[in-house]
Amino acid sequence: MTKPTSIRFDEVLLGRLRRRAQATTGNTSALAQRLVDEGLRMADHPGVLFKDGPTGRRAAIAYGPDVWEVIKVLREIDERGPAALTAGAEVFAIDVNRLAAAVTYYGDYRDEIDAEIAAADDASQRAEHAWRVRQRLIA
Repeated sequence: MTKPTSIRFDEVLLGRLRRRAQATTGNTSALAQRLVDEGLRMADHPGVLFKDGPTGRRAAIAYGPDVWEVIKVLREIDERGPAALTAGAEVFAIDVNRLAAAVTYYGDYRDEIDAEIAAADDASQRAEHAWRVRQRLIA
Protein backbone atom coordinates (compact mmCIF):
# COMPACT_ATOMS: atom_id res chain seq x y z
CA MET A 1 0.00 0.00 0.00
CA THR A 2 1.30 3.44 -0.83
CA LYS A 3 0.85 6.60 1.18
CA PRO A 4 0.97 10.09 -0.25
CA THR A 5 3.65 12.49 0.92
CA SER A 6 4.74 15.91 -0.13
CA ILE A 7 8.28 16.41 -1.40
CA ARG A 8 9.64 19.68 -2.70
CA PHE A 9 12.04 19.36 -5.64
CA ASP A 10 14.32 21.97 -7.07
CA GLU A 11 12.73 23.22 -10.32
CA VAL A 12 15.58 21.92 -12.49
CA LEU A 13 15.57 18.52 -10.77
CA LEU A 14 11.80 18.22 -11.11
CA GLY A 15 12.09 19.01 -14.81
CA ARG A 16 14.70 16.27 -15.23
CA LEU A 17 12.51 13.81 -13.32
CA ARG A 18 9.49 14.61 -15.47
CA ARG A 19 11.48 14.28 -18.72
CA ARG A 20 12.89 10.92 -17.61
CA ALA A 21 9.42 9.73 -16.61
CA GLN A 22 8.01 10.72 -20.02
CA ALA A 23 10.81 8.81 -21.74
CA THR A 24 10.34 5.68 -19.61
CA THR A 25 7.29 4.94 -17.48
CA GLY A 26 5.24 8.05 -18.15
CA ASN A 27 4.53 8.18 -14.42
CA THR A 28 6.57 10.72 -12.44
CA SER A 29 5.51 9.35 -9.03
CA ALA A 30 6.39 5.75 -9.95
CA LEU A 31 9.78 6.80 -11.28
CA ALA A 32 10.52 8.89 -8.18
CA GLN A 33 9.55 5.96 -5.95
CA ARG A 34 11.77 3.56 -7.91
CA LEU A 35 14.74 5.94 -7.82
CA VAL A 36 14.38 6.55 -4.09
CA ASP A 37 14.11 2.79 -3.43
CA GLU A 38 17.16 2.04 -5.57
CA GLY A 39 19.10 4.92 -4.03
CA LEU A 40 18.41 3.65 -0.52
CA ARG A 41 19.38 0.11 -1.51
CA MET A 42 22.65 1.38 -3.01
CA ALA A 43 23.35 3.43 0.14
CA ASP A 44 22.75 0.32 2.27
CA HIS A 45 24.85 -1.90 -0.04
CA PRO A 46 27.90 -0.02 -1.37
CA GLY A 47 29.13 -1.57 -4.60
CA VAL A 48 25.66 -2.60 -5.77
CA LEU A 49 23.89 -0.59 -8.46
CA PHE A 50 20.91 -1.02 -10.76
CA LYS A 51 20.85 -1.42 -14.51
CA ASP A 52 18.32 -1.99 -17.25
CA GLY A 53 18.23 -5.10 -19.39
CA PRO A 54 15.96 -7.45 -21.30
CA THR A 55 14.32 -8.64 -18.07
CA GLY A 56 13.94 -5.15 -16.60
CA ARG A 57 15.90 -3.40 -13.87
CA ARG A 58 18.06 -5.54 -11.67
CA ALA A 59 20.74 -5.27 -9.01
CA ALA A 60 24.33 -5.75 -10.14
CA ILE A 61 27.85 -5.32 -8.88
CA ALA A 62 29.37 -2.12 -10.21
CA TYR A 63 31.25 -3.02 -13.41
CA GLY A 64 30.45 -6.66 -12.84
CA PRO A 65 27.80 -9.36 -13.00
CA ASP A 66 24.22 -9.14 -11.80
CA VAL A 67 23.62 -10.15 -8.19
CA TRP A 68 21.49 -13.12 -9.29
CA GLU A 69 24.39 -14.40 -11.42
CA VAL A 70 26.76 -14.23 -8.45
CA ILE A 71 24.37 -16.11 -6.18
CA LYS A 72 23.68 -18.76 -8.83
CA VAL A 73 27.40 -19.40 -9.32
CA LEU A 74 28.08 -19.49 -5.58
CA ARG A 75 25.33 -22.10 -5.16
CA GLU A 76 26.96 -24.24 -7.84
CA ILE A 77 30.46 -24.09 -6.31
CA ASP A 78 31.36 -27.06 -4.14
CA GLU A 79 33.07 -24.84 -1.56
CA ARG A 80 31.33 -23.04 1.32
CA GLY A 81 32.14 -19.92 3.32
CA PRO A 82 35.19 -17.81 2.43
CA ALA A 83 36.46 -20.50 0.04
CA ALA A 84 33.26 -20.13 -2.02
CA LEU A 85 33.78 -16.37 -2.25
CA THR A 86 37.37 -16.88 -3.36
CA ALA A 87 36.29 -19.42 -6.00
CA GLY A 88 33.47 -17.14 -7.15
CA ALA A 89 35.84 -14.18 -7.40
CA GLU A 90 38.03 -16.27 -9.69
CA VAL A 91 35.05 -17.21 -11.88
CA PHE A 92 34.06 -13.56 -12.35
CA ALA A 93 37.62 -12.19 -12.21
CA ILE A 94 36.64 -9.64 -9.57
CA ASP A 95 37.69 -8.79 -6.03
CA VAL A 96 36.25 -10.94 -3.22
CA ASN A 97 34.90 -7.81 -1.48
CA ARG A 98 32.80 -6.93 -4.52
CA LEU A 99 31.41 -10.45 -4.52
CA ALA A 100 30.66 -10.15 -0.81
CA ALA A 101 28.58 -7.03 -1.55
CA ALA A 102 26.34 -9.16 -3.76
CA VAL A 103 25.97 -11.77 -1.02
CA THR A 104 25.03 -9.11 1.54
CA TYR A 105 22.48 -7.65 -0.87
CA TYR A 106 21.05 -11.13 -1.40
CA GLY A 107 20.62 -11.47 2.35
CA ASP A 108 18.28 -8.46 2.34
CA TYR A 109 16.45 -9.21 -0.92
CA ARG A 110 16.46 -13.01 -1.10
CA ASP A 111 12.98 -13.43 -2.64
CA GLU A 112 13.70 -10.92 -5.40
CA ILE A 113 17.02 -12.54 -6.34
CA ASP A 114 15.61 -16.08 -6.11
CA ALA A 115 12.84 -15.05 -8.53
CA GLU A 116 15.44 -13.70 -10.98
CA ILE A 117 17.40 -16.96 -10.74
CA ALA A 118 14.22 -18.99 -11.34
CA ALA A 119 13.35 -16.86 -14.38
CA ALA A 120 16.86 -17.31 -15.80
CA ASP A 121 16.74 -21.07 -15.20
CA ASP A 122 13.34 -21.25 -16.92
CA ALA A 123 14.59 -19.26 -19.92
CA SER A 124 17.64 -21.52 -20.13
CA GLN A 125 15.51 -24.67 -20.07
CA ARG A 126 13.20 -23.30 -22.79
CA ALA A 127 16.19 -22.38 -24.96
CA GLU A 128 17.73 -25.83 -24.50
CA HIS A 129 14.43 -27.51 -25.36
CA ALA A 130 14.11 -25.40 -28.53
CA TRP A 131 17.69 -26.30 -29.48
CA ARG A 132 17.02 -30.02 -29.00
CA VAL A 133 13.88 -29.81 -31.16
CA ARG A 134 15.85 -28.07 -33.92
CA GLN A 135 18.60 -30.70 -33.70
CA ARG A 136 16.05 -33.50 -34.11
CA LEU A 137 14.47 -31.79 -37.09
CA ILE A 138 17.74 -31.31 -38.96
CA ALA A 139 19.30 -34.66 -38.00
